[in-house]
Amino acid sequence: MRFKSIFSNSFGILISRVSGLLRDIMMTSALGASIWSDVFLMAFKFPNLFRRIFAEGSFTQSFMPSYVASKQKGVFAVAIFLRFMFIIVAFSLLVTMFPEAFSKALAWDWSDELIAKMAPLTVINFWYLDLIFIVTFLGTLLQHKEHFFTTAFSTVWLNIVMIATLWWYAKSDPATIVYALSFSILVGGVLQIITHLYAIRKKGLSKVLIGGWKYRKTKDTAEEESKFRKLFIPSVIGNSTAQIASFIDTSLASFLVAGSVSYLFYANRVFQLPFAIIALAITTALFPAISKAIKNENETLAFSNLSKAFWLLSLLLGISVLGGVLLAEPIVWLLFERGAFDIQDTINTADVLKMYMVGLVPFGLAKLFSLYLYAMHKHIKAAKIAVASLVINLIFSVILMQFMGAAGLALAGSIGGVVQMVLTIREVGFDKFLDIINSKRTLYFIIAMAILGIILYFLNQYLIHLIR
Repeated sequence: MRFKSIFSNSFGILISRVSGLLRDIMMTSALGASIWSDVFLMAFKFPNLFRRIFAEGSFTQSFMPSYVASKQKGVFAVAIFLRFMFIIVAFSLLVTMFPEAFSKALAWDWSDELIAKMAPLTVINFWYLDLIFIVTFLGTLLQHKEHFFTTAFSTVWLNIVMIATLWWYAKSDPATIVYALSFSILVGGVLQIITHLYAIRKKGLSKVLIGGWKYRKTKDTAEEESKFRKLFIPSVIGNSTAQIASFIDTSLASFLVAGSVSYLFYANRVFQLPFAIIALAITTALFPAISKAIKNENETLAFSNLSKAFWLLSLLLGISVLGGVLLAEPIVWLLFERGAFDIQDTINTADVLKMYMVGLVPFGLAKLFSLYLYAMHKHIKAAKIAVASLVINLIFSVILMQFMGAAGLALAGSIGGVVQMVLTIREVGFDKFLDIINSKRTLYFIIAMAILGIILYFLNQYLIHLIR
């Protein structure tokens, strides 16, 4: 297992996520959990939905196996880039022309007045998708070279620009702040591209892209592009379900009390910290290695990497779950309770965080085992599993929000994660899963988690006494 790649990826993500938390802390202080924070977060969520569906997960998981197998890597890469860029720019122009319609599609229960406030922000924020696709494309090429730090770290530039904007406009009215933040997102996207172009040049990939452009009309990659397209559509379905669920949860939250959208966002930001630093870092670092092993018909090596990653992932995510559930209120209090964000906002956000954290291990393991499916080109199987988990998620979302509010939406997502994990492991093979857990490590793991849980429970009681 490539610990160096995992460490560099985790370290880059850690810096990025910590700076992101600092950004969110400043945002909560400036906007709190208010109508303006809901409007901005809703507008920013729109490009993020498509970014995560098309630009990141789907693209990388489809492009990587095809790129590894390609005989004309430069020509293939340029051809795919041009096609995607054309579609994304066209879509961005469509959103620019009809912002109210797209905003209403996201927040259908909002009044015309709120939609009018959100629409201009939707236009500004959506162009970030174009910038981040370029970042994702370049980052995937760097992943093939097993260079992960640049992509993991690059979001820091976005956060720095947003933090500077929040500091500069701290005393302005909320409307001015959200507009300034929206434009700062575009500046951050440009800086991310510049960072990746520098890394591409340092890794010697400039020649690949220049050659791909130069010979794009003379080299035939039609067969490779056809294979990529066949993989991409199922990959879109597989990766879009989690984002669609989040999209729908945000929309459903607009039916709840004011601030619910913000509670989901801030709790999810905390949830995403261990998920990104641990689960995404490990799986992203392993994907090129597993893809190459599968291509070389070395399934033993691929499974060996999977097994080692399982225990590392389970240990780190298990610790995170116990900390996130048992220390939810102190964590939210420490990070967000200041300025316009009061004690009731802390309690509500902590309740949502607990429900998100329940699904951390299932989501992490589902992500790990799905790597095996994508590397084996079983994108359709992964898509079917993701759709099944989405359906379960949506059913429970509608039911649980009636009784638990925003926390019910988070719990429904975790239930969907459990379903996805079980179905993914079944497809990979329960026999392989049993081979992994059939050892003394399982008993040691359970004992360690039990001891840690007791310690954190009493620590939480002490901290709650202090902050209240």
